[in-house]
Amino acid sequence: MKQIILASASPRRKYLMKRLFKKFIVYKSSYDEDNNLPLSPVKLALYHSLEKGKNVAKHFKSGIVISADTIVVYNNKVMGKPSSKENAKEMLRLISGKEHEVITAFAVIDIDKNKIIQDYDASKVKMRILTDKEINDYINYEKPFDHAGAYAIQGKAAVFVEKIEGDYFNVVGLPLFKLNNVLKKLGVDIFKV
Repeated sequence: MKQIILASASPRRKYLMKRLFKKFIVYKSSYDEDNNLPLSPVKLALYHSLEKGKNVAKHFKSGIVISADTIVVYNNKVMGKPSSKENAKEMLRLISGKEHEVITAFAVIDIDKNKIIQDYDASKVKMRILTDKEINDYINYEKPFDHAGAYAIQGKAAVFVEKIEGDYFNVVGLPLFKLNNVLKKLGVDIFKV
């Protein structure tokens, strides 16, 4: 079976990949995201996921590279990872009590076949109203600088979420259902890896 390579240092994506594969390589992409590119949110996430994957694929002669990019969108404003505590507070205040969208795009690159397939998923997340104390406590406890939108649904922020429409794993950082569909198209059977 082909070597599976996760083009991400994200502990959440590594955790999710373990649900599909017993063995895989983690190779961090050195691609720098720019969320100010003049693209729609979906196209931006697709672009970033592809560039991350290509950045890693060039280091391997064979295998399947899986890369992803997650963004949070509220009112057509793209929120990536916060750059500071103040930026994280701004993000959480912005989505407090409101519905926002979480988009995770991914690229699967079959190096041997020189084939790339991309897809994405979008989930709607409704946050309850957060107090300033909750926001401050969360940021001090969770250190959300590695999370799009300044929160991690699989952590303590789970208590902030009123409801989700769509794939929970998409919100965590990798839509497993859609990823498996793409892997099947490339002949990868998760039950035989």
